[in-house]
Amino acid sequence: MKLKRMEKTGGGRYLKSYRLVYENRAGKEKNFEIVSHADMNDPEELGSRVSGVSIVAYCGEKLLLLKEFRMGVNRYIYNLCAGMIEENESIEDCVRRELYEETGLKLLRIIDELRPSFAAVALSDIRNRIIFAEVEGEIESHASENEDISAKLYSREEVAKLVENEEFSSRAQAVAYFFAKKGRV
Repeated sequence: MKLKRMEKTGGGRYLKSYRLVYENRAGKEKNFEIVSHADMNDPEELGSRVSGVSIVAYCGEKLLLLKEFRMGVNRYIYNLCAGMIEENESIEDCVRRELYEETGLKLLRIIDELRPSFAAVALSDIRNRIIFAEVEGEIESHASENEDISAKLYSREEVAKLVENEEFSSRAQAVAYFFAKKGRV
């Protein structure tokens, strides 16, 4: 497999679309479409930027989960608090801002931070950092009118029931499963 060139095919404020022209193992030229948060000109830029955070947040022995309407699947799903890093914003400042906007909770401390990982490798070069954090406060949404998000802190038993019966993003489902089985991930 050999990537030959990349062509920008469209773009909006948050997502840009690209056609990747590659040579397959049989030597035939093929096309592959992706989306990215990045405005790129060169294939070497693919996957080079960390654009967001996903926050695994604990308040005492409870896990923070969001129930949110996601337009891409036309339904409510359970997810982690997450968001894009703004220009010149540190990871910690992004975590603090996203927690406030989506839940009203305050960051006490970052427990751990994983290496950047790809969010959806079959569709995108988007990379996120998964942050484990302790939070405090009362839940209160400051989300924009374009978001339908309800946040709640769940016990291990409550999370176990959600995992059995509700729909999740894959990253939130994995976190919820291990939280329900083992406690803190």
